[in-house]
Amino acid sequence: MPYDPKTLADLLDGRLPWAETKEIMSQQKDPERFRMVRDILQERVRFPERILLPLTPHLYIVQKGADRIVKCDCGYEFGDYRRNWKTQARVLVRDTPELMAELYHPDQGADPDWEELREFYCPGCYALLEVDAVPPGYPVLMDFLPDLDAFYRDWLGEPLP
Repeated sequence: MPYDPKTLADLLDGRLPWAETKEIMSQQKDPERFRMVRDILQERVRFPERILLPLTPHLYIVQKGADRIVKCDCGYEFGDYRRNWKTQARVLVRDTPELMAELYHPDQGADPDWEELREFYCPGCYALLEVDAVPPGYPVLMDFLPDLDAFYRDWLGEPLP
């Protein structure tokens, strides 16, 4: 089912009723919907670089000259998209009962001996970018490494700069 840009903008902003959101999420993904979402996001950011792929509500892989980098919507640049952007972020590690209590009732939070919460923030605007719930000592892992060339060539059917 084709969607119009206003509906997709409302989806991105969380303004759709759950039933409509679920319907859109359940539909087969299509290149035109991706292009519309990418165009909506491009209009919302202040930087001139072309968005190639959104990563999170605030992070994008963009084309900057000959490079493909991760960039926050505030303009902060995390560097090459093939490197783990999380290593360039500000991190709050919730690994004590006191820090967990800021989020959870004492009987409902995680046991810091078994799990810690890592909150990754943009150094430029301090937007919360992602949260990892992991065992203490677990490495900071990259979520995924997209094959941008194959995605654009094989799925979108358009050239990638």
